[in-house]
Amino acid sequence: MQEVDRTVTHMKDEASNFPDPADRATQEEEFSLELRTRDRERKLIKKLDSMMERLDQNDYGFCDACGVDIGIKRLEARPTATLCIDCKTLAEIREKQEMG
Repeated sequence: MQEVDRTVTHMKDEASNFPDPADRATQEEEFSLELRTRDRERKLIKKLDSMMERLDQNDYGFCDACGVDIGIKRLEARPTATLCIDCKTLAEIREKQEMG
């Protein structure tokens, strides 16, 4: 939350209407990058909260789709994983097929 406040303050303080289009574009790109970073952090926090909830319910480490153990190596690489590697692979294949 402190980072969100810092971002909002930074964007308010730094917002300028530069007469030079290149300067304006640089500032807009900087703001866009900062907003994308905050959005990624927000999503990660949501996943971490979900992971903590699953830990409390003794449901952590099991695949949402098939119910098998996700596997320690996968969880070490991605502690927020909710699918085993097989189900994740299938989901990615389906997503690619849907996208064209």
